[in-house]
Amino acid sequence: MNAGYRHRAGANVSLELRAWNIRRKALMMGEVQGQGYIGQALGIADVLAASYFHALNYKPEEPEWEGRDRFLLSIGHYAIALYAVLMEAGILPEDELETYGMDDSRMPMSGMASYTPGMEITGGSLGQGLGIAVGMALGLKRKKNPAFVYNMMSDGELGEGSTWEAAMSGSHHKLDNLICLIDFNNQQADGKSTEMLCSEPLDAKWEAFGWHCQRVNGNDLEAVVAAFDAARALKEPRPRVIIFDTTMCKGVPFLESREITHFVRVEADEWSKALAVLEEGKPQ
Repeated sequence: MNAGYRHRAGANVSLELRAWNIRRKALMMGEVQGQGYIGQALGIADVLAASYFHALNYKPEEPEWEGRDRFLLSIGHYAIALYAVLMEAGILPEDELETYGMDDSRMPMSGMASYTPGMEITGGSLGQGLGIAVGMALGLKRKKNPAFVYNMMSDGELGEGSTWEAAMSGSHHKLDNLICLIDFNNQQADGKSTEMLCSEPLDAKWEAFGWHCQRVNGNDLEAVVAAFDAARALKEPRPRVIIFDTTMCKGVPFLESREITHFVRVEADEWSKALAVLEEGKPQ
């Protein structure tokens, strides 16, 4: 049975509205705790919408279905964004939204696979996700399982040696079922990623490591969808990477305009303002 998004209830909902819903849910969770990595969640919402409602094959009612595409969140602090899309996809119930970050919640502030349905790995120590993804992709190949493995990572992880070791391994094993998704928002805890340890020219580096590389505006849904389609359709026996240039806090202009590094500060009275601003831009 094909469990692709087109065969599920709500498949006629636009990707624009899916991305909007993801942003809204993330802001609502942030308001519960009064904090959270909301800048990253707003920035990557378009990529997550295209991932779960265009590219991935999965069954919401059976998160561990063997035929599913695996979506690995290497960047564990982006969990608030993944919870939002898991709710939108029907894997997590929306009535758990108000438990975010609380004791006994299935949605801890940093992603943990043992807690959350649909969370494939425990992220946190950055630079580990791609290595796990290589192992998963190789295992699926040996089992003759046609599923894809997607690994979402941050631009900061490009400074980790383990990332490039995994990149070499993926190419060596010709893992054409592996797609790496890089959120390049050029933000790290200590400043701009390009000023901490510059990884440019990034496209050329991945190509030199034997990967098929695309770089697109991660907040342009049409471009994001086209990149996913090209990555999945590629006939060459090599892994694929898509670099998404994104804007932190996308969709809430008064937050976008702030000088952001890693963790945008949102005052107590600003959560409702951010939700109101988002509401004004709701797609039809």
